[in-house]
Amino acid sequence: MNDVQNKRDLRNIKLDEAGIKDLQYPVTLLDRQNEKQKTVALISMSVELPHHFKGTHMSRFVEVLAGHTCEFNGRTIPAILAELKQVLDAESARITISFPYFLEKAAPVTGVTAKMNYHCTFYGESGLEGEDFVLSVRVPVSSLCPCSKEISSYGAHNQRGHVTIDVRSFPDEDGIPVLVWIEELIEIAESSASSPVYSLLKRPDEKYVTELAYDNPVFVEDMVRNAAEKLMEDDRLVWFQVTAENQESIHNHTAYARFEWERN
Repeated sequence: MNDVQNKRDLRNIKLDEAGIKDLQYPVTLLDRQNEKQKTVALISMSVELPHHFKGTHMSRFVEVLAGHTCEFNGRTIPAILAELKQVLDAESARITISFPYFLEKAAPVTGVTAKMNYHCTFYGESGLEGEDFVLSVRVPVSSLCPCSKEISSYGAHNQRGHVTIDVRSFPDEDGIPVLVWIEELIEIAESSASSPVYSLLKRPDEKYVTELAYDNPVFVEDMVRNAAEKLMEDDRLVWFQVTAENQESIHNHTAYARFEWERN
């Protein structure tokens, strides 16, 4: 059968990316407490397409994925990217794996437990400039406004928001990024806010969380700086970015702050 994708294209335009997006796929992840966790991810994969190829072979992306064990981390992703470059005759390849990550979370007073989900993403890239791997974790939090607390005779407005932490870690002796646990980034994000968010709270827990937030007012700027201080102390990290967003409860907008840092 004719291989149409391999036919020569005469427009002399190299494409930065060509591939597949939003493939739902079962994945297995490293879990600090339970060793492994199974979930379902949305996966996007692409390669750079040379100017002389008419198209890439879309089926080969799934074939490469199916040939691996569905276990994704900083060690397995480079192997997938290397195979993509080989089978698709490409100089660079990218993969994005987005997934819900679940933790068993206990309420602060009663101890009742329920699953809490966090949105996480692995970004992997391999090209002429080398290998890249970024872990991103988006954590729901609660914040209480310091200004509202200061100027009000009683009470203060609070809101739910998110702290997103993206990190790159140094490579080990094999060139693989040093492991940073998802749970570690969750703990940093939650401790940087007024209060964590829970899936299940009883009345004693609600009282505790409300008072905890009142005693720890923070702006989005505070949350970013609080997280950044902790991350800068981590010798494993070569780069990070922290973003905080508040879905304001008394304004018709979202408050936002961001900080990016790279180790010299």
